[in-house]
Amino acid sequence: MKRVLHVSKYYYPFRGGTEQIAQNCVNSFVGKYEQKVICFNDNDEDKTDAVDGIEVIRCGVFKTVASQGLSRSIGKKLKETIDAFVPDIIIFHYPNPFVARYLLKYIPKFCKFAIYWHLDIVKQKFLKQFFIGQNRRLVERADVLIATSPPYVEGSPWLRNVKEKCRVVPNCINVERLQESPEVEKKAAEIRAINKNKIICLAVGRHTEYKGFKYLIQAAHLLDDRFQIYITGKGEETENLKAEAGNDKKIHFLGLVDDVVLKGYLTAMDIFCFPSITKNEAFGLALAEGMYYGKPAVTFTIPGSGVNYVSLDGKTGLEVENRNVEKYADALKKLASDKDMRIRMGAVGKKRVEENFLNTQFKGNILKVINEL
Repeated sequence: MKRVLHVSKYYYPFRGGTEQIAQNCVNSFVGKYEQKVICFNDNDEDKTDAVDGIEVIRCGVFKTVASQGLSRSIGKKLKETIDAFVPDIIIFHYPNPFVARYLLKYIPKFCKFAIYWHLDIVKQKFLKQFFIGQNRRLVERADVLIATSPPYVEGSPWLRNVKEKCRVVPNCINVERLQESPEVEKKAAEIRAINKNKIICLAVGRHTEYKGFKYLIQAAHLLDDRFQIYITGKGEETENLKAEAGNDKKIHFLGLVDDVVLKGYLTAMDIFCFPSITKNEAFGLALAEGMYYGKPAVTFTIPGSGVNYVSLDGKTGLEVENRNVEKYADALKKLASDKDMRIRMGAVGKKRVEENFLNTQFKGNILKVINEL
């Protein structure tokens, strides 16, 4: 049985998009490959544990700079793991420039190298320039580069020049986590009762700049009282967003919610709002989850992102000019005024998710890529 070493930024139980995909990869390979995971720990201690029977080596982080963990032990641990485990394949989840410098140094020549290219470094202007040489070496060494959508391959300055090495594996949603229950139905009924004769709009995600919640709030100010806008999550922009909302009684901040509450709102909503504005939103997993509930989505156009690949303009929802709050508000009004359109687009969106973005499709896609190495 061949051996696969997964190199991720963090790993379960740490929650994040990259970490979920890393775990999806591991779960897809069970019984097919012998596996280990090496990653950062969420504190300054080194530890080794197991998740679903797979050994996970966690390296302590003493500081975080520009969302990048810094670890005194990761280089040594990576070399020790490679020397002892002797992987046939290494899957590296990019971006992770601090670890990449060690990986390029210690990866054996015989080892196949797959880079899971989650997104380009676009926000950190200094880091972006500093790691140009490193990125060039990573792309040259890679046997395959995995992207989450065709638009991201075309839009990435690194991927579009090596398209022959690129393979697309769309992200997947966890259907088991999204299953309804009597508790969810009860919560959804409560939400509908509170919002009787209203259009319920839901937005889900961390409160950070690229998620674009500011523009959703500005669009909400242009809507009439038929609408109720619910926003889950929190983050560094939360207080700014609340200030932007002001006294607008249409806008509600739910904070961090448990799965029952989240699924209650997903079930009760009429429209899913996904106002992300930059390529930092490389795919839009929350968007796919919203579409799974059979409701239309409203998105901005993001060149080079997978968002407009997940939701198709005029089919599964409406797409408008980036950051144009007037057009975003108009799209919400259009859907609110046409129930048949909402039902039709919601059904098409659910079907698109079921046919493209579930665990079963992901497992087949990622196994095909790695089996070919």
